[in-house]
Amino acid sequence: MATAAAGAGVPKRLILVAMCFAATSICYVDRVNISVAVIPMASRFGWSATTKGAVLTSFFVGYLLAMLPTGMLTARLGGRRVLGAALAGWSLATLATPAAAFAGLPALLAVRVLMGTAEAATFPAAIGLFARWLPAGERSRAVALNLGGIPVGTVVGLSAAGALIAAFGWPAMFVVFGLAGLAFAGLWFVVVRDSPAEHPRVGAAEAALLAEQAAATAPAAVPWRVLFGKRACWAILVNHFASNWVLYLMLTWLPSYLHDARHLDVAKAGLTAVLPWLSLFVTGNAAGHIGDALVARGVSLLTIRKAMQVAALVGSAAALLLAERATGTAEAVALLCVAMGFLGLVSAGYASNHLDIAPRHAAPLYALTNTAGTVPGIVGVYVTGALLDATGNYAATFALAAGVNLIGALIWLLWARADCVVD
Repeated sequence: MATAAAGAGVPKRLILVAMCFAATSICYVDRVNISVAVIPMASRFGWSATTKGAVLTSFFVGYLLAMLPTGMLTARLGGRRVLGAALAGWSLATLATPAAAFAGLPALLAVRVLMGTAEAATFPAAIGLFARWLPAGERSRAVALNLGGIPVGTVVGLSAAGALIAAFGWPAMFVVFGLAGLAFAGLWFVVVRDSPAEHPRVGAAEAALLAEQAAATAPAAVPWRVLFGKRACWAILVNHFASNWVLYLMLTWLPSYLHDARHLDVAKAGLTAVLPWLSLFVTGNAAGHIGDALVARGVSLLTIRKAMQVAALVGSAAALLLAERATGTAEAVALLCVAMGFLGLVSAGYASNHLDIAPRHAAPLYALTNTAGTVPGIVGVYVTGALLDATGNYAATFALAAGVNLIGALIWLLWARADCVVD
């Protein structure tokens, strides 16, 4: 991603991307840890699968309601302040989780809603920072690396959660992760700036490289009516929803699936669950590099976006359907790795497309589409719990996710664009 024009040393925009990646990783460490902790918590408090679903879903209620406001705040205040405050907020909520759980289910649900409210700022703020810091030829890689924080954070959260729970009990896990998040929030405010112009140590060569980019993405009033009138925006919205259906199914229910359907203990379920997320990280970053390389070679950006997104959804759907038919644990985990590997291709699909079609409004547009992308965290996660209580297995949940993917792929083929449609 570095260029000769950037001058000596590490370009400050690369440091910015690395900080956003770290923030996203911490976001998902704190989001996913309860997916492991909910197993001993359910045993301790006598929860049914439906109650587990409600606990896992409550986070997404706050996440959904706060998504558009945080996107608009980012457009007004800048990503540095919004994401820094969010980091501190969700870390405090993580620390408060054990006390809330012992206080009762309503208190726990309230803390999870507050945590979701804070984490809603993560992606809109990062996308807003990328729009002001990054040249067009570096965006797919930056978006891919930032999305790579999802599997990295999930891997760390799942593996560390299982070890911490086994050694110290589930409350200790929330304390460790919460304190780590607060420490990073302090570092964020020291390192990050909203734009190259505000950074005291951006070199002259890098500043010149980014001057035109900053001018083209200066804050402006969000034309919501225009955005809602563009099929290209609806294509992203539908595909954000479809992609996140599988993402949140795996994020919240994979440890329980491995424990209940494949009969692994809590520690092994948490450890085994990291493998599909490693697959997502590898393919997501590979897709970002391949996408930018194809752009440099003159391949149509629309061709790249359509090919990556359709392959992501169709490939993931097929692997999910095969996984449920697997006879052994190793076979099932391998197919789930394939499913998540295909899903990683969205980094060069719908995820980067926000910056293609509306670079000046990328942060609020991402907030809008991620609002739709949060619905699976509420509906899909809760429905999974209800389907499990009704059927006793995961076949219906995997089939439903595959169907959602196929609908998303069709809409993408029909409506996606890659040129600027909203100035």
